[in-house]
Amino acid sequence: MQPQDHLLTDLRAATMSNADAYGLIDDAAIAVQAGKIAWVGPRADVPDAYAALPQRALEGRLVTPALIDCHTHVVHGGHRAVEFEMRLNGASYEEVARAGGGIISTVAATRTASVADLIAQALPRVDAMLAEGVAVIEVKSGYGLNRDTELNMLRAARALPQHRPVRVVTSFLGAHAVPGEYNGRPDAYIAEVCIQTLRAAQAEGLVDAVDAFCEGIAFQPEQLVPLFDVAQELGLPIKLHAEQLSNLGGAKLAALYGALSADHIEYLDEDGALAMAQAGSVGVILPGAFYTLRETQAPPIDLLRKHNVPMALGTDCNPGSAPMTSLLLTMNMGCTLFRMTPEEALRGVTTHAARALGLKDCGQIAPDLRADLAVWDVAHPAELAYRIGFNPLHARIIGGAV
Repeated sequence: MQPQDHLLTDLRAATMSNADAYGLIDDAAIAVQAGKIAWVGPRADVPDAYAALPQRALEGRLVTPALIDCHTHVVHGGHRAVEFEMRLNGASYEEVARAGGGIISTVAATRTASVADLIAQALPRVDAMLAEGVAVIEVKSGYGLNRDTELNMLRAARALPQHRPVRVVTSFLGAHAVPGEYNGRPDAYIAEVCIQTLRAAQAEGLVDAVDAFCEGIAFQPEQLVPLFDVAQELGLPIKLHAEQLSNLGGAKLAALYGALSADHIEYLDEDGALAMAQAGSVGVILPGAFYTLRETQAPPIDLLRKHNVPMALGTDCNPGSAPMTSLLLTMNMGCTLFRMTPEEALRGVTTHAARALGLKDCGQIAPDLRADLAVWDVAHPAELAYRIGFNPLHARIIGGAV
């Protein structure tokens, strides 16, 4: 799609550029030139320089920044619907694992998939996201747990924009779990597989950030220090799955490295929140996993508010704990399950989601930012989080292209 210079008129703009009230501008206009936003403001104030642009009247529709899914595992092989059924029929976690379920099954399916297979399996999930106004998707590796498959996952993620009009940001998640061949030797796995694969991925230009799973069933904070040290050496920012099932102090570790974000954080305590605030880290809230796992410990939203930690939202799209692709449903879940406000939810999938990925050229409607916009058949931005199972997207504008 080629960018088009035009003046969008007869719209309501939720610019998200102000600290409150969605940055709403009624009866607004947006000038788009060379794929960027040139001007935004009341239609009556359009500068002469943009008044002659071809006009596109939006009949009073709401325009927001295009949405950003800042935490996904959208590239992977296979599915885990059968074990989902097994669990609902009473099978224990151990019984599911003995039957080849759990992360082992996803690792096996991903290791046998080619890059082309991984792309083909990811595209339907990506299409579902784009249909809800998403312009940017973060994609993690982490289901290979060996050098070749981790690299193939990142290659597949990098290739997605060749097939769809979407921007992809990649995270290396080699430290997602300890594979069977390294059972009982997590430190050796970090040294021999994760760090070496990270260096190879960086040399190939495949990685934008480094992530890890800090949890009792995965890695302890001290085990991740060598990996994060190498990430820092390579100039790569840190992200971390932290405090999802227990409080191991992962958020504080991430903050020491100036992490872009700490994600899940259901068990985050005040020390962790303070560390995140001081580091400028974003708290990424993932209600899909909370819902699917039927957890009861909700993330400390009031604590994050108290310390002014920005909150983002993501689908966590993955085959096990969050087999969902709907960012609109994620917004609703953030409100209904965790009592986030609709404005916090919309900031969580725009402005703060961009910050969680280290992106400074999107997430708001403001001059000089990318013209990534979503046009909605709604009157008020709160409707985006309010409705369940309803997609009011009218149009997606990506880099100025409708």
